[in-house]
Amino acid sequence: MDFDQLKAFLEVARSSSFSRAAEKLFRTQPAISTQIRALETEIGARLFDRSGGRVKLTAGGKLFLQYAEQTLQAKRNIIRSVADLERTPRGDLVVSANESTCLYILPQVFAEFKQQYPRVAVSIARNERAGTLEAVLSQEVDFGAVSIPVNDPRLTVLPIHKDEMVLITPPHHALVRSGKAQLEEIAQYPLLLPKQGRTRDTIDQLFSRYQLKMDVSMELDSSELLKRFVAAGVGVGFLARSNTIADRKAGLLGVMELADPGIERDLALVYRKDKSLSRAAKAFIEIAQQSQPAPRSKRATLPAAETSHAKTPASR
Repeated sequence: MDFDQLKAFLEVARSSSFSRAAEKLFRTQPAISTQIRALETEIGARLFDRSGGRVKLTAGGKLFLQYAEQTLQAKRNIIRSVADLERTPRGDLVVSANESTCLYILPQVFAEFKQQYPRVAVSIARNERAGTLEAVLSQEVDFGAVSIPVNDPRLTVLPIHKDEMVLITPPHHALVRSGKAQLEEIAQYPLLLPKQGRTRDTIDQLFSRYQLKMDVSMELDSSELLKRFVAAGVGVGFLARSNTIADRKAGLLGVMELADPGIERDLALVYRKDKSLSRAAKAFIEIAQQSQPAPRSKRATLPAAETSHAKTPASR
């Protein structure tokens, strides 16, 4: 039994598929099947039920899963503990985040970290919010950068970035001349929205709360695509202000602050509470928190029972 076999077992268990596990581990499906058969022979029990065209853990497989996870975590802890004997942090860190966070928030953090700790390898796994939280919990990555709130008792949540949503339009759109964008005015134009996620949920809730019907022109799974289609005149959309700075300066987009009610989008670094933090991990947390911009002026937020970060509207 070796660590590669345990990794193969865990990946098949997570994906319920030998082929998907092979893709994730950059191996062939027969190679993964051979490793699992070798494990089953050594243990003396079947780990997966392959009948009916589906791959499911057997009772023995579920028990083995616990020990496999503990064993690989012990390996990581050993490597980190030995690395911590050195004065300079070393090792590797993997951070998961969505597209816009990878492009506009994390590069500054990574640049500062690599300048101070060049011997630590840092990599990014691009996932949407749900995928990032799942990757953190399954220990596929060390940290996740996601919008808050995060209500999972298994995770430590550390705010690292304050932002707010703005309206983006083509450069010479009629709304650009009207000052702050009113929700009722925005509802009169075709909207380009993310297909899913916390931002989409917040926008849907906000329009519903004020009984405004949305004219959804397109649903996109990329903030960069959303910007390009807005610039082409297909409609208007919502993005975090930090994602729009370069496009606004280049004259590619019109960017407007939202009149009350506005939408906040604050980010946090999340990691498992039971995670053994290496020197490198602690240093990364410190730098990520130091990169947080100065707080904006306080604005009222929805009651805690609301799941979005929409701000309460000013009296009309």
